[in-house]
Amino acid sequence: MRIRTLAVGLLAGGLLLTACGKEGTPASGGDQGGPSSAAAPLPTYPVASNVDLPDSPVFAKIKAAGKLVVGVKDDQPGLGQKDPTTGQYAGFDIEIAKLIAAGLGYAPDKITYKVVDSGAREQAIQNGDVNYMVGTYTINDKRKQLVSFAGPYYQAGQDLLVRKDDDTITGPQSLKGKKVCSVTGSTPIQRVRQQQLTEPGNIVEFQKYSQCVEKLSTKDVDAVTTDDAILRGFAKQDPESFKVVGKPFSQEPYGIGLDKNDKVLRDKMDDILQKALDDGTWQKIYDATLGTPGSTVAKPTIQKY
Repeated sequence: MRIRTLAVGLLAGGLLLTACGKEGTPASGGDQGGPSSAAAPLPTYPVASNVDLPDSPVFAKIKAAGKLVVGVKDDQPGLGQKDPTTGQYAGFDIEIAKLIAAGLGYAPDKITYKVVDSGAREQAIQNGDVNYMVGTYTINDKRKQLVSFAGPYYQAGQDLLVRKDDDTITGPQSLKGKKVCSVTGSTPIQRVRQQQLTEPGNIVEFQKYSQCVEKLSTKDVDAVTTDDAILRGFAKQDPESFKVVGKPFSQEPYGIGLDKNDKVLRDKMDDILQKALDDGTWQKIYDATLGTPGSTVAKPTIQKY
């Protein structure tokens, strides 16, 4: 079946729980998270010189290594996706990672991407396995107790992906009795559980969103829930099989996760993001990855702390 072929293809690029890869050639973006042949071109990011952050322990580690290790996702179309054939990464989050790297003085060929699953992000940052994390990472108070965040660099909202021929699910209020799938450790699956949107036995968790989409295509689950940008990417890849329903029912501000105590580096990242918002670079990134020509989106507001 074509649906199953799609899901298997997604899995092929996303089953590894941790993997490293060098900077790849970006793929074109599409409407809210999917590919589009009419996508705008990606901007380039001038590499800063003589960057000095003497009170940043993470930046000292970066300088000593002469490169960056950035935590990302590899199975989210339009945001962070790895081509299983070429090993190249592309998407909005990948471009934000490159923007930050350039602002710190590092060109794309100095970036190593490390795939980190949602449930392992805090540990990866605390262990120093990654210098920072750019992977649909929602800022919330609970996570701020373990790591810190620059940004937000994007405002998403939780939504639902269902099969195209399923009209029984129209929003969170219609999930009772339905099997709902999301990623372990993600805020969407926590919300489903805390708000009792469906019965505990109907909650299904995996390490990858692509695994949930596979189960949706085989009718083992009835809905996949996560941020709308991620879901629209999957729907865009196969609009004859999947659709996003209802309206976003949460606010999910994406931030760059980094060491909890490195305020110097966090402030520097906020400055880089603010400049990109002010000079139009952020909009160009969005247009080339998540948007369509002429589309608009509300820009996030940087929240320094």
